[in-house]
Amino acid sequence: MIRADEIKKAVREHYVRSLSTGCCGGGSSCCATTVDEEDRPGADLEGLTGPSLGCGRPLGYAQLQPGEIVVDLGSGAGREVLLAAREVGPAGRAIGIDMTPEMVWTARENANQTTVPNAEFRLGEIEHLPVPDAAADVVISNCVINLVPDKSRAFAEAYRILKPGGRLIVSDMVARGPLPGAMRENLTAWAGCVAGAVDVDEYLSVIERAGFRTPDVLTRTNAAPGQVFSITLRAVKQ
Repeated sequence: MIRADEIKKAVREHYVRSLSTGCCGGGSSCCATTVDEEDRPGADLEGLTGPSLGCGRPLGYAQLQPGEIVVDLGSGAGREVLLAAREVGPAGRAIGIDMTPEMVWTARENANQTTVPNAEFRLGEIEHLPVPDAAADVVISNCVINLVPDKSRAFAEAYRILKPGGRLIVSDMVARGPLPGAMRENLTAWAGCVAGAVDVDEYLSVIERAGFRTPDVLTRTNAAPGQVFSITLRAVKQ
């Protein structure tokens, strides 16, 4: 069985390579544009370094309000954090968390190129977020939780840092039924947003066990049994 540290090492190396290739190598599932930027505030974030990776549009469903604190789990090159920072305005804050030092450095450089002073980027793992308890109004994530070996811990951490009534909006890759065992043991498939996808019903159950109210699935793509597909969901901290 592949160890968690081996998975994290493979994912880090994969996403470092994406900084030069512009794509994560996982096909359309995690190499799509993360947001319809022409429809978002701050659409002038042109020329930023690093790829725009994701499988959905969590910001499009976050309904951010001025003054809110937003945390992005697996923030990559930082584009969604910068967009969120503009939406919450100078009284709010957007914080990106990523476990890859090169991505955090790239995101900080991108922030320096923009007029977005209320965005920051921190190095850390999703299972051990460098954020205090009950600090965030909103937690977002785009095609990242599937890369985390311990998803229960990841959602428990999201719950911990949210204020009561806080919102969780996640786009991610999940599976329709179990995936083949050989795929689960393939590090390339893990880094490519495939092998770490769990059955959708189990995924939703993990969120509920973390303490959230029953998640609302906002969007989903189609898949045959044994295939992965993308969903976007919303859950609220009780």
